[in-house]
Amino acid sequence: MGSKVADLLYWKDTKTSGVVFTGLMVSLLSLLHFSIVSVAAHVALLLLCGTISLRVYRKVLHTVHRGDGSNPFQAYLDVDLTLTREQTERLSQQIASRVVVAATQLRHFLLVEDLVDSLKLALLFYILTFVGAVFNGLTLLILGVIGLFTVPLLYRQHQAQIDQYVGLVTNQLSHIKAKIRAKIPGTGALASAAAAVSGSKAKAE
Repeated sequence: MGSKVADLLYWKDTKTSGVVFTGLMVSLLSLLHFSIVSVAAHVALLLLCGTISLRVYRKVLHTVHRGDGSNPFQAYLDVDLTLTREQTERLSQQIASRVVVAATQLRHFLLVEDLVDSLKLALLFYILTFVGAVFNGLTLLILGVIGLFTVPLLYRQHQAQIDQYVGLVTNQLSHIKAKIRAKIPGTGALASAAAAVSGSKAKAE
């Protein structure tokens, strides 16, 4: 599944990526002017009209003895969608592990396990208050879809230059983070203690 999504975002198959991108953009732009119920109903109605028309067309061909009248979607109807016990257990474990990771991260940030990380999250939410005053969620979603289908392709074409600039920005952020940690009481001592513990473990090994 991951490789298929990557191929889609990198435009390996231009036709498929174009269809998916166009469909997503048309649906999201429609939501700007119509309710989600209306858009969903129209999309479902359009889909049903297409499938019913093909089914009736096959029946008409069979009537005039120019076809077997079989369902044009029979190959998809024959696909087995049931999950085995092993697949169900594996899927449940994956969902449970992701929920645990998300809960652990929320606890880390909201209960201030690391003061710097919690401050960074607070700063992010503060910035989002200004973003929300300019854009609504649907506009951000449209921009996100455009970014998903353009940024990976641009990154692949200009990977060396982008990596260079990202490295510079990362180094600057690391220096700023280190300075902030040094000025906050307690964080520097905790970092020194953690480094000492890791060093003693390395020597013992």
